[in-house]
Amino acid sequence: MTWTWPDDLIAIAIVLAVALVTRFLAVRTIRGLTARALTKARQRREGTSTRADQILAAATFANGERYEQRTATMGSLLTSLTTATVFVIAVLTILAIVDVPLAPLLTSAGVGGVALAFGAQSLVKDFISGIFMILEDQYGVGDFIDVGEITGTVEEVGLRVTRLRDATGQVWYVRNGEITRVGNLSQGWSTAIADVPIAPDEDPVKAIAVLEQVATDLEADPSYADLLLDRPTVVGVNAVTPTSILIRVTARTAPNRHWPVQRTLLERSVGALTAAGVHAAVVVPYIREG
Repeated sequence: MTWTWPDDLIAIAIVLAVALVTRFLAVRTIRGLTARALTKARQRREGTSTRADQILAAATFANGERYEQRTATMGSLLTSLTTATVFVIAVLTILAIVDVPLAPLLTSAGVGGVALAFGAQSLVKDFISGIFMILEDQYGVGDFIDVGEITGTVEEVGLRVTRLRDATGQVWYVRNGEITRVGNLSQGWSTAIADVPIAPDEDPVKAIAVLEQVATDLEADPSYADLLLDRPTVVGVNAVTPTSILIRVTARTAPNRHWPVQRTLLERSVGALTAAGVHAAVVVPYIREG
């Protein structure tokens, strides 16, 4: 290593100044893009007019805290990556200025990187998968997801593991690198499906008319205004068996809110059909001979 005074010192100062200015401009650009993305999201939110759009936007957090967290995470990751890249280049440039041989250093770093990659393949895979899951907003805290063998509510999303709690209350820690597919029941919208059975000798047209009134009444119920995205639909006869006729009623709901709507549809449908004199299907018990 050789040192030339004051030329090397001036060169090092210039490299550091360029690195700081480059990082400042890059970070400022990233923050500007992040702020612009949030502004556009707020503008889209203000432009929503229908009740379904407003409920859907609020339920999926597309314009709320979750979107802001995801955008901030993207900005933070880009800032960290930019900072690391700029300062690594600056350090290598300074070492070259003072005539430090870089070939052995880069060779050692390459060999060490290969060894580390073989020794920590699963860890690197988990981190890379976690980064893309966060950036792509595949799921977030509070979402009800299906990751294969486990279905539950997301309690924590990390870069290495995702913590889920299933219906029994059991907590699962799933490595992000092991998640090959995700079914998210909390994004977009859900569908409540109610199959109402009536006796096979009943008039399905009369039953459908009764269920249409049930759908209208449910839509007008203010307690379900934040759950229903539109009026429930009486699809019609869905199946015919020797013991029953199944009439299907569906309703598009806010994400993961189809269960209460489905239960209400069944409850009100049975009550309305009974009041209208439409008999339900009779379940004939199976008796084993011998």
